[in-house]
Amino acid sequence: MKNVTLKINNIPVTVPEGTSILEAARKAHIEIPTLCYLKDVSCVGSCRMCVVEATGARGLVAACVYPVAEGMEVRTNTEKCRESRKMTLELLLSKHKKKCLSCERNHNCELQKLSLGYGVDEDRFKGEDFVLPIDDSTPYVVRDNDKCINCMRCVAACRKQNVNAIGPIGRGFNVHIGSAFDMPLSESVCVGCGQCIVACPVGALSENSTVGEVWKALADPKKKVLFFTAPSVRATLGEAFDMPVGTNVEGKMVAAIRRLNPYAVYNMDVTADLTIMEEASELINRIKTGKPMPMFTSCCPGWVKFVEQKHPEMIPHLSTCKSPQQMFGALLKSYWCEKNGIDKKDVYTVSVIPCTAKKYECHREEMEGDVDAAITTRELARMIKTAGIKFAELPDEEFDNPFATATGGGAIFGATGGVMEAALRTAAHMMDGSFEVLDFFAVRGSSPIKEATYLVAGNTIRVAVASGLANAETVIRQIQSGEKQYDFIEIMACPGGCVNGGGQPTLSDSVRNTVELKEARANALYAADTKNELRRSADSPVMDLIYDDYFTFPNSPKAHKILHTSYKANKRI
Repeated sequence: MKNVTLKINNIPVTVPEGTSILEAARKAHIEIPTLCYLKDVSCVGSCRMCVVEATGARGLVAACVYPVAEGMEVRTNTEKCRESRKMTLELLLSKHKKKCLSCERNHNCELQKLSLGYGVDEDRFKGEDFVLPIDDSTPYVVRDNDKCINCMRCVAACRKQNVNAIGPIGRGFNVHIGSAFDMPLSESVCVGCGQCIVACPVGALSENSTVGEVWKALADPKKKVLFFTAPSVRATLGEAFDMPVGTNVEGKMVAAIRRLNPYAVYNMDVTADLTIMEEASELINRIKTGKPMPMFTSCCPGWVKFVEQKHPEMIPHLSTCKSPQQMFGALLKSYWCEKNGIDKKDVYTVSVIPCTAKKYECHREEMEGDVDAAITTRELARMIKTAGIKFAELPDEEFDNPFATATGGGAIFGATGGVMEAALRTAAHMMDGSFEVLDFFAVRGSSPIKEATYLVAGNTIRVAVASGLANAETVIRQIQSGEKQYDFIEIMACPGGCVNGGGQPTLSDSVRNTVELKEARANALYAADTKNELRRSADSPVMDLIYDDYFTFPNSPKAHKILHTSYKANKRI
C-alpha cells in the first residue's frame, strides 16, 4: 500500500494511504478527543468532538473519518477547534442529566473528563426539560436515557453483535435510544451480552446491580456467604485500580474479597474443570451414539439465549452442561451443604463474573436458586473501594479449600478458544490414554472464527471457535448450508471471549482505542495455564474428590440431575 507524508501540528508523519487523521495523529503522539468513535465498534464522525483544521478541507473536519493526503497539514488545537468542541460539549450538557455525584461513571466518564478539560459552562444552553423513563426491566442492564448523549456507540455495538435490540427512536431534539416501539428491553431480542455498557462513554448504561443485596447477606449472621470468581476476573480486576492491562491479580483479588468477610472464597476455575469433565464426556457419547452433531458449548448464557431466540432449531446441538457459574452454585447447595451438614437455605452464593448475561442466567427457571447473586468485575471493584481496602497494597492470598486447586485448562476458559482447548485436552485423553498433547495453538488467538482438525483414537474431530454473535451467525449459516462440517464448536457471545465481557472494567477511550485489550487480558490467562503443573481438567485432584465422593463418574445420573440443564425456544427474560 502506498504511504503518504503529512504534518500534524508541524510534526512530520508517514502513514499508509487511507489512514484517518485520528489514527495518523497517534503516530505523532497526539490524542484528538472523541466521543462517538470507538475502535472496532463505531466510526461515524457524528459527535464532532474530533474536529480539526486541515489544508484542502472546507471548514472543520471530523478526524476519525477524514483521510490523510500527501502534503496535508493538520492543526488539532487551534482556537477554532477548541471553541467548536467546547460548544459541542455545552450543547450535549443542555439535555444531559447532571447527576455526577451519584452516577457510577463519576470520575470515569468521557463527557465529564472532556467538560473539565475544555472549561465548559454546563448551563450555557438550556434545553427543554423532559424526563425519559429508566428501563430496568431486565436483571442485567439499566438504561437511563436522560444521561444519554446519542453518540450511538451502544447501537453500533449491538449491530456488530447481530442482535439489533436497540436503535434511535424519534427525530431531532426528541431522539433517544430504545427498543422497537419503545418496548421494555426485557421484551426485545436483547441477549444481555452487555457490549452496549462497555461501549457507552457516559453513565446512560450500567449493569442492574445486586451489590446492595450482597452487602445485606454479608451483614446477616445467619447466612454463610460463599464467593467464587470466574477465570477472567483475575486478569481484569486490577484495571479498576490503575494497574496495567493484563495484570494477573488473583492473589490480591482473593485477599480483597476475604476482607469483605464472607464465609469462604472459592475458585470458579474448579467448576470450569468440572464443566470440561461433563462436556468432554458428553461429546464422546455424542460421537459414539450419533446424537445431534455438531455439539455447541453452552457455558455462555448470551450465546444460549441467542440460540433460543434466533435459532431454536439448533437447541438439540447445545451441550446440556450448565455453565461453571451454575455448576458451582449447584455444587455448593448440594455436595458442599451435605458434607458440612448445612441447610442450603442458610447459604448465600455470590459469583464474580465478567458478564452481564450471567445475571440473567442465575434467574433462569431451570436453574433458579443455584446462584443467589452474580456481580460483575466492576461491582466487585466498587465493593472493594467502598470497604476502604487498599487493593494494590494487599498481600497475595490463596482460595479456600476444598475448591482452591484448579488446572490451567480451567484458567483459559476466559479467552476465546479456551473452552475448546481445555475440552480437547481432556476429551482426547479420555478417548486415547496415550494422547499427551496439551497445547492446541490453532484454536488460540482473537481471530473471529478459527477452525482445526485433529485425529484422536482413529476419530477425526473437526472443531471451530467463534467469538462475537455475528460470527456465531456466520458459523450457523455455514453449517446449515452444508458449506462447513464440524463435530464440536465453541461460541462466546463477546468478541474475544469473557476477557472482553460486558461486565469488565470500563476503561477510558484513550486506552480502549490504543491498547489491544483482548490479547493482553488473554495472555495473562495463558501465562497462568503455562505455569500450572496441572493443565488437563481430568488430572485435577479436586475432580477426583468430587467424583469419588459424590457424582461417581462424569454424566452419571446424579451428575446429570445436578450439573446439566435444558433450553426453551423463543425464551425471553
